[in-house]
Formats: sequence, C-alpha cells, structure tokens
Amino acid sequence: MNIYQHFREDEQAFIDQVIDWIAQVENQYAPYLTSFLNPRQLFIVQAVIGQYEDIEHQAFGGYDEAEQQRVLLYPPYYEPTAADFEISLVEINYPTKFAELTHGQILGSVLGAGIARDTLGDIINDQERWQFFIDEKMKDFIFMQVDHIGRTASHLEERALEEKVTTTSKWESKELVVSSLRIDVVLARALNLSRNRAKKLIKNQRIKINWVDIERPDLELEEYDIVSIRGYGRLQIREQLGTTRKENIVLNIGIIDRNS
Repeated sequence: MNIYQHFREDEQAFIDQVIDWIAQVENQYAPYLTSFLNPRQLFIVQAVIGQYEDIEHQAFGGYDEAEQQRVLLYPPYYEPTAADFEISLVEINYPTKFAELTHGQILGSVLGAGIARDTLGDIINDQERWQFFIDEKMKDFIFMQVDHIGRTASHLEERALEEKVTTTSKWESKELVVSSLRIDVVLARALNLSRNRAKKLIKNQRIKINWVDIERPDLELEEYDIVSIRGYGRLQIREQLGTTRKENIVLNIGIIDRNS
C-alpha cells in the first residue's frame, strides 16, 4: 500500500496495526476500539482510514480538547455513543493545603502501578484539583494500586465525565522559520538555543517524540508530532505554512514553556 511513503519508516508497524483494525471491522462487521492514541497516531489513523470507503471513525478522549484520544472504527450502520469509548475520569484527593502535585509525579505514579501508557489519557488540573482519564477496564486496578502520588498520600475517586475540571490551555501558538525539519534545528529555533545545545539535549536523552526517547539529531519532525523536552516543556508541530524566498520552512507550532 502506497500509504507507507507518506510516513517515517519507524511508523510502518503502526500503519500495519491500523490496517489490521480496519480488516477486523470489515470481517466482523462490528466496531473496534483502540487504546489512547497520541496526536501523531491519530493523524496516521485518519490518513489510513481515508483509503477505505466503508469504514467510519470517531475519536474521543473524555472531553472535546483531549490530546490523548481513543478511536472507534465502525461500519456505516453503527451509531456510536460516549459509552462506546470506555473512558473513566479519576480525581486525585490529596491534602491541597500541605502538598503540590505535578503532571510528572502523577504520570510516574500511575504508570509505576504497572499499567501501559496507552491505557492512560490526559492528566489535567485547574491549579488545585488534578484528574486523569483512563481505560475504564483499568480503573479498579488503579484504585487498588495507587495510594500515593510521589510522596503524597492520595485517594482516587471516580467522577462523571461531566465533572471534568475547567482547565486553562497552556499551549501558545507560534510561527517558526527553520532551514529544515531536523529535530535539532527545530529545537534550537523554538527554544532559542544553539544547535550544539539542542544536540546535547538529545544526546543526554532529555528529548522524547510522541513519548518515545530519541537519540538521533537528524530525525525529521512531521505534522502533529509532540516533542517533550525535559526541563523546558513541550512543543507540537501543527502545520507547515509554506516556504520563504530562501527556501526556509515556515511552521505553525504549539509550545508549552514550563519555566514561564
């Protein structure tokens, strides 16, 4: 299938997986629900499904602006509901007057309980209350396993999806002009660093693309990739806006600066 030529070589295995999901829907004429997917994976799913006329899909992560989402693939006759996505919302009760939690502590504590990353959705907060979305099949297991977030004693409680806290988006939109889509080039421009400093961050394993460690400074970024930079924050490649007269690439990116 010529869909492969549009994606990185390391994404081919995921494309094969998507094709298998589609075949399952076609053969069984029944819906198929994925685990939580990151924005780049969601983009790939939508691109592959676009090659098939008789497969529908919807994505949902527990709320409209979710970053991590599950995808329901289904035949045309099926009418999905929110319940089909099997997502639970969990709130963390902890002594707010005496402790502060961080996204990293919550992620580490939940994954440290022994669940896979793709069973966990977004982790959100309103500056005091923290919540996370999870595959509902894993909810009871997490309730039994997690009684601390970091060193803070905590108690987990389920909430209805409608009880999601109101979050303020930290993403800032920014235009960037770069000579190439190499990760070291984009990092240097986005974070106002030298190329050597950007390469050192990669060499010291402080960079993840779509939650996977990378070691190659020459790896080229693609649309919807999310880059996590330990100590700095995150950025997302949102769109290529064109090129300049000097053949440089104009990008629209989203950026979260953890130090701002």
